Amino acid sequence: MTLFEINIQPLGHQALLINWPDEVSEAILKEMLRLKDILQAEGYNAPDWDIVMAYRSLALINNKGPIHYKEVKIRVEVYLHRTSTEALSASTRWYLPVCYDEEFALDLDEICSRLKVDQQGLIDLHTSTNYLVYGIGFVPGFMYLGGLPERLETQRREHPRQLVLQGSVGLAGKQTGIYPQDSPGGWNIIGNCPIPLFSLAVDPPCFVSVGDQIRFYAISKAEHELRKIEAKVGVYNLKSEEV
Repeated sequence: MTLFEINIQPLGHQALLINWPDEVSEAILKEMLRLKDILQAEGYNAPDWDIVMAYRSLALINNKGPIHYKEVKIRVEVYLHRTSTEALSASTRWYLPVCYDEEFALDLDEICSRLKVDQQGLIDLHTSTNYLVYGIGFVPGFMYLGGLPERLETQRREHPRQLVLQGSVGLAGKQTGIYPQDSPGGWNIIGNCPIPLFSLAVDPPCFVSVGDQIRFYAISKAEHELRKIEAKVGVYNLKSEEV
């Protein structure tokens, strides 16, 4: 049964959008994940249907054509109010290496000065948390990770960079994240992850899902180079566990 005030509205002719309150909340995310589980159990699956989640909204998209909006809305409302004691589908905690060497950590000194913490202290804080994946977007494979220690919260860069390199790990507001490809960006760069997060050569292209967790661990520059070579030939060993 939903604990929140929900708004459902059309999203074009082939989809509807379900909105939760405008806040970042693990409770909201769990409710969204539960609804996703119910929808999939009721047959809303690929290739006919797509379910797209981001922070406080879930889009249910029919890939075959227009939907009967009122009919689908009524079904979704029933699912939202269904009492369930079943556990959520299992998620995965992924362990991703990050090199915080000055070659990659373009903003590390500035951020340390701003936050009044030394470099090792920042690294220890950044690697101390299991981050929750609230959304994937901006560019394919870009994860919006919640759970950043309050001590590391900082504003975005005043002037975004035209080019942020693939694998760059950044801080912005209450979030941290990894740029999965070269792109513009305004987050503060504190390191680099050599593991590719998005590739059309594999299925699925992004191994991480909304609701998963990310845990960072620090590596040396030499290990970063090794992991990068392994990634190019597809033989790197990605650490993970079911949670």
